[in-house]
Amino acid sequence: MRGIEASRNWFETAGLPMLERQFAAELPRIAVGLAGRGSECFGFDDAISRDHDFNPGFLLWLTEADERAFGFRLERAYAKLFRESPPECGTGGESRLGQAEHGVMTIGEFYRRRLGFPGAPENWRQWLYTPEYAFAEATNGAVFRDDSGVFSGIRRHILTGMPEDVRRKKLAARAVFMAQSGQYNFARCLRHGEPGAAALALAEFVRHAVSMIFLLNRRFAPYYKWQFRAMRELPKLADLAAMLESLLVRELPGAEKSAQIDRICARIAAELTAQQLSDAGEEVYLEPHAFAIMTGIRDREIRALHVMEG
Repeated sequence: MRGIEASRNWFETAGLPMLERQFAAELPRIAVGLAGRGSECFGFDDAISRDHDFNPGFLLWLTEADERAFGFRLERAYAKLFRESPPECGTGGESRLGQAEHGVMTIGEFYRRRLGFPGAPENWRQWLYTPEYAFAEATNGAVFRDDSGVFSGIRRHILTGMPEDVRRKKLAARAVFMAQSGQYNFARCLRHGEPGAAALALAEFVRHAVSMIFLLNRRFAPYYKWQFRAMRELPKLADLAAMLESLLVRELPGAEKSAQIDRICARIAAELTAQQLSDAGEEVYLEPHAFAIMTGIRDREIRALHVMEG
């Protein structure tokens, strides 16, 4: 059983009965679920994940006012529940960087820890410059219960509210970086006799291609170690995950890798055209697509940014 399923089961069999007994009046104001750091929040945990930092549990999200009113009492009740009726599966080992977040947390603090601000972005700069993995961590997992809808409302806005001009700016930046690193510099580094630099160029190409594919799916790319796993589940261009992964792990001649880079870019260009983001036609080199995407940005400030910014 995966962590999020174990956490939901523990909530339904032990957590919810405790809340109904001890916090019946407050329950409509308590949001409950699991989201944030950890493979279990993405549903990617497996047997290997359980060697450390694997302890099913859940978060209880409160507004600032409710945290002041009954947060301490709720935290003590959660701790007692975990101590006296713990989840059936879990490990005791914890790393200093990977400890799961369970128990009581204010809604604002949850989002502040992920994004740097206490809710959904309020301007295009926050949308543009906040790392995509941070948005992924803020919206992964599941909400088990949220009668008031406050927490879930912020979550939905993050998932669906990125301004189209911001998405276009990010796509333009990814396109130009893919062109520069993969279609141009990779082969040149090999010709210069710099295989290490070529490997770095290839890694940059893959990194920006992964982000590009998530943006074309209107999704947030997670932290790097889960990107290929998540990409295989996307509705569009999921098959490119295998091609991108092979660029990194297979021993292929440089010319063959360059040809594969162009095949990937051709697929990306076709999707940009299909989504009416670029009118650069069948051009495989992605730089013209980057500038074509920029012309479709309506906000003057965003359009005036350097093509690589974002």
